[in-house]
Amino acid sequence: MLPEGWTLGLLAVLGLAVAFDYINGFHDTANAIATSVSTRALKPSHAIAMSATANFVGALTGTAVAKTIGAGLVESTDTNMLVVACALLGAITWNLITWRLGIPSSSSHALIGGLLGASAAAAGFQSWIPEGIINKVLIPLVTSPVVGFVLAFLAMVLIFNIFRRAHPQSLNGRFRRLQVVSAGFMAFSHGSNDAQKTMGIMTLALFTAGVIPTFEVPLWVILVAATSISLGTAAGGWRIIKTMGTKVVKLDPVHGFAAETTAATVIFGASHFGIPVSTTHVISSAIMGTGSSDRIKAVRWGVARNIGTAWVLTLPASGIVAALSYFLLAPLFS
Repeated sequence: MLPEGWTLGLLAVLGLAVAFDYINGFHDTANAIATSVSTRALKPSHAIAMSATANFVGALTGTAVAKTIGAGLVESTDTNMLVVACALLGAITWNLITWRLGIPSSSSHALIGGLLGASAAAAGFQSWIPEGIINKVLIPLVTSPVVGFVLAFLAMVLIFNIFRRAHPQSLNGRFRRLQVVSAGFMAFSHGSNDAQKTMGIMTLALFTAGVIPTFEVPLWVILVAATSISLGTAAGGWRIIKTMGTKVVKLDPVHGFAAETTAATVIFGASHFGIPVSTTHVISSAIMGTGSSDRIKAVRWGVARNIGTAWVLTLPASGIVAALSYFLLAPLFS
């Protein structure tokens, strides 16, 4: 017998949330380790183990992003179990499609798009909270990649000016060792932002079901989300790792260090302010920024264009899948 408030529907939604978190982990493994693996700063097995551990620890650092996802984008009064389930279906579907194609897309925006699409299908566009969507989604969607690109570019300029007399081989040797630290920081920041999105959607489901009286993330939800994303990270998403690590820019350890450090700083700062940024967008643009510091043509802009296309499509595509899922499933539960 289930405890009061718990239903099979709630268990199904929580199961979907854990599945999304796991997929998010292996889909976004490349965000943390692609540069360190491609520059041979870390062996792949060591990089994945380090990333999984750092993701788990990062996920325990706060709940500000979780509250934005669960209570800052759509009206909780217009949300039910089916809306949350369809939001997760939209996000999972888009993540699997882009993973299969080896395209680094945003799991964060897939989840947000799914939530917006499902809630609009259920209660209309008035269920959206415009202020939260504009300030916490759309503005960061545009600005965070730009900030990542510019900071990584400037970091490379600063590094090359400080070490301008250093021999390239000696310079890369130093930064290959430093990249172990920067990769760990990147994985930690990824956990601090991305795991919280699953916490938010799980807490929304619990609040909607009446299991919890207020929108406060329970400790067990934090631990489940942290564990799921770290296990997914341990599984590794090699298709996207290859794209991020070798197809956008030819990376040396100094580039990898600059890209990871600047991206991780931007992401961790966003986590502190409850902004659900895309870790994929930030690290991808940071990699492009480091490559551009050498010369603009160092970046394979054709590959970058494909990544950019996926960025633009993620919100509407996952939203459409979520809305269609709602329209198909709603009659079965009415």
